[in-house]
Amino acid sequence: MAQPFTTRATEFSDRILSLRIAPEIWLKRLVLGGFDRVFEIGPAFRNEGLDTSHNPEYTTCEFYKAFAHLEELMKMTEDIISGLASHVNHLISTQYSTLCTLDNTYYKPPFRRIEFIPALEAAIQHKLPELQYKDATGKLISLFHDLHIPVPASPTLPHLLDKLSSIYLEPQCENPTFIIHPPACLAPLSKSFHDTSTGQIVSARAELFIQRREIANMYEEENSPFQQRKKFVEQVQWRDDESSGVVDEGYLEALEWGLPPTGGWGCGVDRLCMHFAGASRISDVLSFGNLRNVVGLTRLTRANY
Repeated sequence: MAQPFTTRATEFSDRILSLRIAPEIWLKRLVLGGFDRVFEIGPAFRNEGLDTSHNPEYTTCEFYKAFAHLEELMKMTEDIISGLASHVNHLISTQYSTLCTLDNTYYKPPFRRIEFIPALEAAIQHKLPELQYKDATGKLISLFHDLHIPVPASPTLPHLLDKLSSIYLEPQCENPTFIIHPPACLAPLSKSFHDTSTGQIVSARAELFIQRREIANMYEEENSPFQQRKKFVEQVQWRDDESSGVVDEGYLEALEWGLPPTGGWGCGVDRLCMHFAGASRISDVLSFGNLRNVVGLTRLTRANY
């Protein structure tokens, strides 16, 4: 659903090209081709807002591991984060003495877990409507009015749920915390299942938050071309000016060759650097600052000429 940057290439002047918003569907094509473990650290681009923790161009790390399930992904995440904390402390003690020493016990596994729907219902003291039905959006809007919360400009089902999470769940994530099993509409590339305890369709997904900021995202990949098509079609119904959901026919055709059960993991490297460096703004860990800094630098260069 992320908004891409579009451009044209001299070689294909009749086509509109998009900078990638994530390497995900390309890396999963490699898993389809027989590479059971792949990763990439590289740039991604999203034509979206700019704030203290978001920049339209950023560095992402993603890996995909065949036959990995959600529990394994969360365990790997705990090992990565706690291991990084120990390594950063070693660097601070030997090279970067101006940085504050980290408290290793803060990153000690296991990390806390919050289950999305039960935790949200407990926080708002209301039951959520059955989200798989067509009237769910209208009922959620009514719930916003009952809670005296401004309705988002684009009140689609995913936007409404994401807003509730940002208000009621993310503030609970000061220490390293996984928010697990969000509603299926929030993770269209993830496997989903019927949660018997809530009666809702949820995704096999977890997001790691530290100090109320998302650090990593992981889920069991949807590998059924039929279910994936259904989820793409749902996303198109929720498309708006900021979200350009499409039915990716090329990816669906690739899935027909057979994707094994696969676990996927992604982390914004810049935001991870922010956390371990104690930076309050993402521009502090970017080589040339954020988009605003780079645009300003270009103008200065022209003025000098």
